[in-house]
Amino acid sequence: MSQPYVLVLYYSLHGSTRAMAEQVARGVDSVKGISARLRTVPKVSTGFDERPSEEPDDGPLYCEEEDLVNCAGLVMGSPTRFGNMAAPLKYFLDGTASLWMAGALIDKPAGVFTSTASLHGGQESTLLTMAIPLLHHGMYFVGLPYSEAGLGTTTTGGTPYGASHVAGQRGSNPVDEIEQGLCRALGARVASLALKTGVN
Repeated sequence: MSQPYVLVLYYSLHGSTRAMAEQVARGVDSVKGISARLRTVPKVSTGFDERPSEEPDDGPLYCEEEDLVNCAGLVMGSPTRFGNMAAPLKYFLDGTASLWMAGALIDKPAGVFTSTASLHGGQESTLLTMAIPLLHHGMYFVGLPYSEAGLGTTTTGGTPYGASHVAGQRGSNPVDEIEQGLCRALGARVASLALKTGVN
């Protein structure tokens, strides 16, 4: 039998959310008996005749329905767009109605993370609205408890609703040590809960 995995699913335009996803995956991989599977989604085309390529230019593969069906848990990330998740990730989720009807994700743990340009740029609203489709799928929503010291010391990203990062107006701020730690903590928490629930 293959080892269970947590799907780390994200969309990233300028690289900050991807850097967070890599830290989340490190957190998942720190838990014995489970591994991380990094996947992304293509941009949404404004032209009806344009289709995304089968493979992204670099980095993780595009997510397939089977990646969701077979995951033991999910951690999902997106940059903030007007206080909500980016359109490519929303578009992908809108296409999962068949999984909802089949109950394919029921009782699996899920967490979320985001990156914003400014400190009050919609981190919490993005995280909370990202949780809504996961709850509709019957997933257990996993946040970050205040036992994570970084939540009390961060001056940039980090919320009880999920990991976050302040990238700056030009997206030039790297994910700092505290933000990285909270990303890893979220990944490890979802992974641990996935093993405890044993749903796959």
